Amino acid sequence: MKLVLVQSMLVHESYSCLFNWSLEKEGGITIFKWSAIIAHFKSMSGYISFGFILFAAGIVVGGTDTAFSNYLEQQLASLGGLREQLERTGNPTLAFMIFIFLNNAIKSILILYIGSLFGIVPIFFLVFNGMIIGFLLQRVAEANGTEGLLATLIGLLPHGIIEIPAIVIASAYGMKFGALVWKLLLSALSPRRSSGEAGRAIEFFVIRSVPVVVLLVVALLIAAVIESTVSLWLVSNY
Repeated sequence: MKLVLVQSMLVHESYSCLFNWSLEKEGGITIFKWSAIIAHFKSMSGYISFGFILFAAGIVVGGTDTAFSNYLEQQLASLGGLREQLERTGNPTLAFMIFIFLNNAIKSILILYIGSLFGIVPIFFLVFNGMIIGFLLQRVAEANGTEGLLATLIGLLPHGIIEIPAIVIASAYGMKFGALVWKLLLSALSPRRSSGEAGRAIEFFVIRSVPVVVLLVVALLIAAVIESTVSLWLVSNY
């Protein structure tokens, strides 16, 4: 019964934050105010740092642990097949850009909000993406040596400096969302705790996540343009 209550409260808080933006603005919260965005972003520094640690750990595991080699090889093979399909289109550059942007943007937004499922999915998402990169770098270094590894890094760097932080930030917000849901669940299950404060924290978080989503989408669009043009040109001409 209490679990049903928690779910009802989550739905209520989500809808209330969507329908009460004007009320929040009157109370002093402006969604797209830069100072508020930066302040909330700073409050997320712990989660963002942890996200980078998870991503780096994934790179190490993917590059050193052979237990996942077969699975990661299949993932790279599927990406290679998809690349071949995009190259056969009438405008490969545009096709690459649209696919990369939509793939990253949709996944990042989903990861941010699906983090409400106790923050588990964003953790796996970060580690998995790190493992893919680590495995790719290890395989390239093994097959083509230092020169091949350098060429791959040059191809990853231009868009990666934007894309990777964006993915980490989206996952960090997802982990934070999960932590807030845990607090709400504990409040609902404990007769000594009030769930009102936890519910308001979730409402505030959802409101504050809106400009973050907009910024992430813009950043990932820029990264997609760079990856489909500059990065591909560097790789093909190195």
